[in-house]
Amino acid sequence: MDISDHPVVSREQWLEARKQHLLNEKAFTRQRDRLSAERRALPWVRIDKPYRFHGPHGALTLAELFGGRSQLVVYHFMFADGWEEGCKGCSFLADHFDGANLHLAHHDVALVAVSHAPYEQFQAFGQRMGWRFDWLSSAGDDFNQDFGVSFDSEQLASATASYNYAPVSGNELELPGLSVFYRNEQGQIFHTYSTYARGLDLLLGAYNFLDLTPKGRNEGPIMNWVRHHDRYAPTPGAKQGAGCCCND
Repeated sequence: MDISDHPVVSREQWLEARKQHLLNEKAFTRQRDRLSAERRALPWVRIDKPYRFHGPHGALTLAELFGGRSQLVVYHFMFADGWEEGCKGCSFLADHFDGANLHLAHHDVALVAVSHAPYEQFQAFGQRMGWRFDWLSSAGDDFNQDFGVSFDSEQLASATASYNYAPVSGNELELPGLSVFYRNEQGQIFHTYSTYARGLDLLLGAYNFLDLTPKGRNEGPIMNWVRHHDRYAPTPGAKQGAGCCCND
């Protein structure tokens, strides 16, 4: 992104422009609050299907994923049977989970990731990434298909697959998403929300930082610069844990 000819003005002119932009930021904040309220007001769907997941201690029900809380966020992590590494974009997003989970766990929200691959297949990768959040398998269950993130070749060939509430074609058998559930005092479970594709941007704190910088996200195809966090080349002269370059 070329910003070499960007306008340069006096402090007074900058302040005037900044105050005008602040009006737009405040309008956006109020619109976002209205959108969030509208999201919470969406109708729910009761979940009666006996989904089963696999974790370190065997099979789990959907109710058990709540961990005693009333709200559950499930990130549909792209990791299919036979893969050796998780999707780079999902991994980028998952790097944000553990920090958030320190707080969510104390505010009546459970956060877990679910992948289509057998549980044993993604353990080495999760350990390599150093993640601590709960990551479960839905192998052998309809969960991924029912929530629109896993497809078979027949669905794609016949154009009967749907992703992000629209028909999808191509050869992607796994795609990312997030689903939210509520469990009432009677133990009934409801699906309250799901989002996909760019709807997941809200969860990417790193993108929010980039959006504040002069070059912004500075990417061609979305996330074309992203690597698994242990695959970035170190920046010469940088302290450990500081900036990194993305040309590996």
